[in-house]
Amino acid sequence: QLQLVESGGGLVQPGGSLRLSCAASGFTLDYYAIIWFRQAPGKEREGVSCISNTDGSTFYADSVKGRFTISRDDAKSTVYLQMNSLQPEDTAVYYCAAKHGYYSRMSYRCYDGKMDYWGKGILVTVSS
Repeated sequence: QLQLVESGGGLVQPGGSLRLSCAASGFTLDYYAIIWFRQAPGKEREGVSCISNTDGSTFYADSVKGRFTISRDDAKSTVYLQMNSLQPEDTAVYYCAAKHGYYSRMSYRCYDGKMDYWGKGILVTVSS
């Protein structure tokens, strides 16, 4: 079965850290850019970050820049989202998505277009 599976979410205090993982099952990530989205309660889904599958470039939403780091390990078919200095406004369900093709010089455009695979999402709650 071809799927993406997120893990690593949970409850963390403000200022804390979490590392989310997005693991591909049934396929390898070499031919896919990976995008992280999130959806907070009562809000629309928003793009968080994305990473190229060719030149290693990354892109971050302004709201997470400097706090979040995206990385990938294609040998493990896994993409990570290291989240530091978490704040209550980061509380959301986080989704990873895979977009087939060769992508470089990542920009906000990575959030657009058809995603070929979606994970089911994982909840991150930042609260004291």
